[in-house]
Amino acid sequence: MINILFVCMGNICRSPSAEGFFARALQQSPFKEQVSIDSAGTHSYHVGHAPDERAVDTAAQFGVDISRLRARKVAPADFYDYDLIVVMDRDNLAALQAIAPADATASLKMMMEYHPQGQPEEVPDPYYGGLDGFRYMCDLLDSSTSGLLKEVEGRLGRQGEQGQTDHQARF
Repeated sequence: MINILFVCMGNICRSPSAEGFFARALQQSPFKEQVSIDSAGTHSYHVGHAPDERAVDTAAQFGVDISRLRARKVAPADFYDYDLIVVMDRDNLAALQAIAPADATASLKMMMEYHPQGQPEEVPDPYYGGLDGFRYMCDLLDSSTSGLLKEVEGRLGRQGEQGQTDHQARF
């Protein structure tokens, strides 16, 4: 089993969209029952709220439904409950590194590490911009989640071949 958490600042645009795009990609995977996903924010501004309507509408144009997700803040337990925490930008990566317990077991990675071109380095926050920013975010997440799924499937395949149990294949 691999547990993945997607993180941005408020958990209403980028990270719920990433969760939705990855959930859609995961549905075609033979390993879908072996992967658990969620999303959270580094700040508590929007806890309990649905994703931003612009994110919901734009994701829907890609065939991704994020309307039922609700924002939550990253919790200390997340650093142990998840194998991989996928972060949308450097500021939120730094925020997570600052609060991560010294013995945390989760690996922290940037979402764009899984993009085929690896560029840009971050998924830009579309919150204060127009619809073009939401479309660009979804384009990046659509491409990046494919790369992440490929890595997850490779790790789960190797675990099965080697008879490993949970948390033995680090990211």
